[in-house]
Amino acid sequence: MPLSTISALSPLDGRYAGRLAPLRPLMSEQGYMHKRVQVEVCWFIALSDAGFAEFKPLSPGARTYLLGLVKNFSEADALAIKDIEKTTNHDVKAVEYWIKSKFEARPELRSASEFVHFACTSEDINNTSHALQLKGAREHVLLPALDTVLSKMRELAHAHAAVPMLSRTHGQTASPTTVGKEIANVVVRLAAAREKIAAVQLMAKMNGAVGNYNAHLAAWPEFDWESFSRKVVEVAEPLGLGLTFQPYSIQIEPHDYMAELFDAIARTNTILIDWSRDIWGYISVGYFKQKLREGEIGSSTMPHKVNPIDFENAEGNLGLANALLRHLSEKLPISRWQRDLTDSTVLRNMGVALGYTALAYSALSVGLGKLELNEEALHADLDAAWEVLAEPIQTVMRRYGVQGAYEKLKEVTRGKTVAAADLHALIRSLEIPEAEKDRLLAMTPASYTGKAAELARRA
Repeated sequence: MPLSTISALSPLDGRYAGRLAPLRPLMSEQGYMHKRVQVEVCWFIALSDAGFAEFKPLSPGARTYLLGLVKNFSEADALAIKDIEKTTNHDVKAVEYWIKSKFEARPELRSASEFVHFACTSEDINNTSHALQLKGAREHVLLPALDTVLSKMRELAHAHAAVPMLSRTHGQTASPTTVGKEIANVVVRLAAAREKIAAVQLMAKMNGAVGNYNAHLAAWPEFDWESFSRKVVEVAEPLGLGLTFQPYSIQIEPHDYMAELFDAIARTNTILIDWSRDIWGYISVGYFKQKLREGEIGSSTMPHKVNPIDFENAEGNLGLANALLRHLSEKLPISRWQRDLTDSTVLRNMGVALGYTALAYSALSVGLGKLELNEEALHADLDAAWEVLAEPIQTVMRRYGVQGAYEKLKEVTRGKTVAAADLHALIRSLEIPEAEKDRLLAMTPASYTGKAAELARRA
């Protein structure tokens, strides 16, 4: 069967392939090969500038050519590396041989070809490549997509800051809030979670087979290889990698930063699962309508339906993402002795975890753009819940020393359908200042929202 989106095993490369186009160049196997080539080239150029008599500084033309291998890396180049791998049965060695093959027509580079992959173990290339992949995915896909969701939610929070809404705690009517304040709650949580994703330092090591620069020092015992490696890792692209140097490792970088990053993304996703379920519920009770799309069908048999499919899609994909992210964060920091290979196959699924995350963010963005507030439904719900004013009435009674305030309101409201007249009769009988009676009599469920509007606008 020929490969196509319709025959793809994963929906990320099938049904949803179009939505994940920005992630594919970064997190695919081709993206992984591209970053490996970048690391090898950066290491090679840095070695030429290290001051070794045996490897003179490269000419400007050679540098431009090498950086061009990175900049112009294509699918054809990735396939050529895969073809070499059929012989080597080793993916990093295939990258090394491919780079050397590009030196054949350039004597300056051909004479220095043994400095490609010099003193490196495969993991020096792989761990840095993984960090570069995550750097690209975080900066160019995940954070921009999350920022879009945040921006749309913040707009909704501000637009509906003063629109009153009945709260429900334990599913029961509770003190009113505003639509904007409930969205603002999520915005504030999400913004904090977003900053935690952005703050994780992406680590990389370039220290040889078991982290001790053994081969490096065998070649040049007096050279400061640790400082050299740090410079390659930390200097900005294109001549460096723009990552954070990891000074201690076994053969593999410990992956603790990956666990931190994946946990941060998973926590963010959990907030959005919570939000997806809440907004689904608000749509269900009619607080929000959804804008119609011409030709769209909600049900094959019930033509009236406009289903909250974007939030359902987001919830499902966030769950898939978190299952993978949590496995990655739990498994990757564990390696037997100086290394085993279990991390290698697991790491190839980073793109899958981030793919489901990006897919969910996209669905949320679409869903948020469809929402239309139904103020009539909100008002009707509030007007049927006068019992929520038991709280302010008994609180004012307590202020003025009325004994048994809570118990009196409990007697009037608990488990009963409460009308405005019931509360007003109680208020008029209270021994409190007339001005306070008037204030309570003027209060409605819709007006009893505290500083919700102010908090919403502040978010």
